[in-house]
Amino acid sequence: MNIGSYALLMGRPKGQLGWWPRLGLGACGLLVLWWAARGSQVSFGELTRGLPWIGDFLARMVPPNWAFLDKLWVPAIETVQIALWGTLLAVILAVPVCFFAARNLTPNKVVYQFTRQVFNVTRGINEIILALVFVAAVGLGPFPGVLALAVHGAGMLGKFFSESIEEIDAGPIEALRATGAGPVQVIIFGVLPQVVTAWIAVVLYRFETNLRQATVLGMVGAGGIGFELVGSMKLFQYQDTATCILVIIAMVMAADYISTRLRAWIQKGGH
Repeated sequence: MNIGSYALLMGRPKGQLGWWPRLGLGACGLLVLWWAARGSQVSFGELTRGLPWIGDFLARMVPPNWAFLDKLWVPAIETVQIALWGTLLAVILAVPVCFFAARNLTPNKVVYQFTRQVFNVTRGINEIILALVFVAAVGLGPFPGVLALAVHGAGMLGKFFSESIEEIDAGPIEALRATGAGPVQVIIFGVLPQVVTAWIAVVLYRFETNLRQATVLGMVGAGGIGFELVGSMKLFQYQDTATCILVIIAMVMAADYISTRLRAWIQKGGH
């Protein structure tokens, strides 16, 4: 008797679904996709009919106005500065709080749930909405963009930091507590050595995200190259718009390359 016949005689492994339940799940998945397509008005026919308009818009952007680069150096540098400070402030806000959002370190469930919900709220509000709020509070310029990225990033980083703490090996922590170490000593000597590599990697990724978002925040008056992008589109200077887009793409590609190399270096232990 071969293995296949033996499997047929013994029946399906426990917990494995048969064909009919799988077909039912597949049908339910297709039904959900159809429902979502109806609600979001997905229409590939409309997209096909709109392709000529897309082609006309792209044609107006060719060739890019390279002379416009002279006006983009300062906004481009400002965008990088916004992303840097937005990331730094997000880390400063997230690190002291993330330990209270980790199940294995939090004092009690109330503190745990409260901290988790704070992270949910801060990362649940879009950066553009936060930028509009801060523009109304402190006025136009790059500073509202920094604050918007910091608040939103703090929620995202805080959630990641706390979840990475929950996944660490509990042995060193228990050993430190057995020797009478206090909470601060446990964090410094038992927690941080296990999570610092992952934390640095996600902070670098967050900087990439902030750099992309900073180009958008300029559209609502929060400084950066996005302000020039919106201005060129409002004036129908599409060749200037093309130049802005190319500069943004170059910035994102450069940030991705640098952060990828840094993450690879960190994962190798800095050697």
